[in-house]
Amino acid sequence: MPEEPGQQRRIRVFICDDHVIVREGLKRLIETAGDMEVAGEAAGATETLERLGPSGAQVVLMDIRLPDIDGVQATAAIREAFPDVRVLALSTFMDDDLIFGAIHAGASGYLAKDVEPERLFDALRAVASNKPIMSGEVVNRVIQRILSSEAPAAATPSAIDQLTPQERIILGLLAEGMSNQAMADHLVVSVKTVKSHLSNIFGKLGVHTRSQAVVRYMRAQQEAAKHTGT
Repeated sequence: MPEEPGQQRRIRVFICDDHVIVREGLKRLIETAGDMEVAGEAAGATETLERLGPSGAQVVLMDIRLPDIDGVQATAAIREAFPDVRVLALSTFMDDDLIFGAIHAGASGYLAKDVEPERLFDALRAVASNKPIMSGEVVNRVIQRILSSEAPAAATPSAIDQLTPQERIILGLLAEGMSNQAMADHLVVSVKTVKSHLSNIFGKLGVHTRSQAVVRYMRAQQEAAKHTGT
């Protein structure tokens, strides 16, 4: 259906999942969101690659376990063939290799299939706006992998001490995987205020990304736990 002049463009979502009942459930769920619509569907990666171009989809909501091509390989193929299309991986499997494989292949996010509907909608909106998104459990796994493999960074727990109480709260919420909007709602402040705090946090910690900030936070927590235990 053509959109009315001045009407906000809906986010077009393509669903890739080999289970019909899952696709039907996701279609009905997405149709309840006023700002998005289902652009197409497929049962596998090959079919998705064939249908994706004509669908005009902005985001592929993709099961990471597929029968024809591995979801990680499919993500890489989609990102290569359609650079402007984002991939949001959705899976029942919280497997570290799958998570890192999907992210390295170009997925903009990775969510568990038991995610709440509103959280899924927020994730689709974020990914469509080219903002990476992950569930709290996935964030924790990513951070733990980084912590176990990364050499100690220059920032120390004393950098955390420079944060104001509000900034510490926001950094903690960031570590839980909350989006800016979710943090704003939780703290009853504006998104602009959250962004301002995040900018200050990044500056004090000497980091440039959300992931780096969370790594600093987790490392400081680990150090604090060591001192408490001695």
